[in-house]
Amino acid sequence: MSEASPDSNTHVFTLTMDWLAFTLPDVSAQEVMRQIGGEWTKGKAGFRGYPLSWILTDTSRGVGMLGTGAPRQPREVHADLSAGIVSRWDLSRVRNILQWIKHHEGHVTRIDCALDDRQAVVPLQLVTQAAETGQCISRADRIQVIRSFSLHKGTASGETIYFGSPQSQTLLRVYDKRLELLAKKRPGAEEYGIRWELEFKQDRAQLCGQTLVGLEEQDWKGFLIGLLRSYVDFRDTTRDAEDEERARAPRLPWYESLTQGFMTARLTIPQEEPEEERVKAWITRSVAPMLAALCSLPNGQAWVEGAIVEGADRLKNRHRQLIKNGTRKRKIPSS
Repeated sequence: MSEASPDSNTHVFTLTMDWLAFTLPDVSAQEVMRQIGGEWTKGKAGFRGYPLSWILTDTSRGVGMLGTGAPRQPREVHADLSAGIVSRWDLSRVRNILQWIKHHEGHVTRIDCALDDRQAVVPLQLVTQAAETGQCISRADRIQVIRSFSLHKGTASGETIYFGSPQSQTLLRVYDKRLELLAKKRPGAEEYGIRWELEFKQDRAQLCGQTLVGLEEQDWKGFLIGLLRSYVDFRDTTRDAEDEERARAPRLPWYESLTQGFMTARLTIPQEEPEEERVKAWITRSVAPMLAALCSLPNGQAWVEGAIVEGADRLKNRHRQLIKNGTRKRKIPSS
């Protein structure tokens, strides 16, 4: 298999901050929700050992969870914000949130960053092959490869290489982001390629967050690439070579070019799906199964139809805006 030679001048590389979780020792839940923004709903159960919870749901974009009210420390708050939320923040907002956490003497418990090789210049097979032949130098103790495909169609639906274990404080996932998005029928899937995603937890997450706060945003890429190379490096060596010899071996050209390409990465913020499509996706995923169950009951369908009619009398501004936007989109200009 020939080695790829990514050229940072012609291939697109992007950086996305992809997950954030943190704990604050003495802040009200309301203040945390105001800082994050969005609409929050009080949960019916606890979260991560906290008896009180709030949920931030924004259709297809991700889920935010907040827990508080622990008897040992009633004003302690833990927040967990998934990729669908954090990936839509620009670096300035991420930095402001991290500064706010530090100001309140909080502790970052998880932070993920995603580096995308948009044109898949370095295929997953090349990464796996280098690891199998002993050319990977890493603090990780193991590598795991998981592939998935359709039993009926025989088409691939995903492939991920894991460096490290889920229990470790650092985990690297290298996976085909395009296949993942295609399997989920997400728009814009063809714009993606191979994603290198670093996940930091506990002390590693706190150290990463504190360092990013102290850096200018233009220096984040260099810091994150340094973390990637220090955790997983690919060098022209063998498994049987002495440790010092392995560490001094030249970096493999494809990995040198790839990480240099990441140094030129631009920040990317995923495009919003049209509001109508997000609402439809949310209903399909979360509401449709219950509607189907209700419709199967005696007079169930009539009740559902009645609830829809009744709901029309309680439309709010955001509902009317959805109707307005959808009507405008479908209007055919007169000739």
